[in-house]
Amino acid sequence: MLIDLFLTFFMVGLVSFGGGYAMIPLIQEEVLTRHQWMDAAQLSDMVAVAGMSPGPIATNIAVAVGYHQAGTIGAIVASLAMILPSLVLILAAGKLIMRYRDNQLVKSSFFGLRPTVAGMIVYAAILFAQNAGITMEFDWKTWSQLAIFAGSLFALIYLHKHPFSVVLLSGLVGIAVYG
Repeated sequence: MLIDLFLTFFMVGLVSFGGGYAMIPLIQEEVLTRHQWMDAAQLSDMVAVAGMSPGPIATNIAVAVGYHQAGTIGAIVASLAMILPSLVLILAAGKLIMRYRDNQLVKSSFFGLRPTVAGMIVYAAILFAQNAGITMEFDWKTWSQLAIFAGSLFALIYLHKHPFSVVLLSGLVGIAVYG
């Protein structure tokens, strides 16, 4: 189990670009489909807690999945596996980028990577919404969840509210509406 955890999260850390939210589809594929370590609701809950916890979300998810599968040692193995590729690659990439930062091919590659990363984040958000119970049925529950989403987005973008206050208020609204 520990070897599977290490190899899985090492691979996720090695091939994922764009930050933690962009890694969620790959983590979901590995944890839910390939290894079947948990169900979608469990992973969705872990993603929610990992997103609200301090630190990188993908590493937080790795810790949670590792702990779920093998306790404390599983959490340690999964987190080390997740950060090890990044550590090695960022040291090597930093050296290369500093050397070739003015190269047109390097500059152009980032113009191709940015929209791809944004697309992966949107895809992760859609999967997360589906796992949270937001469906295309548009019953009162879905409409209220969409209203909370829209209100949160408005508060963040236009009112410039702190994310913590938006999360806290959204949780309180959830208690009031669904509690």
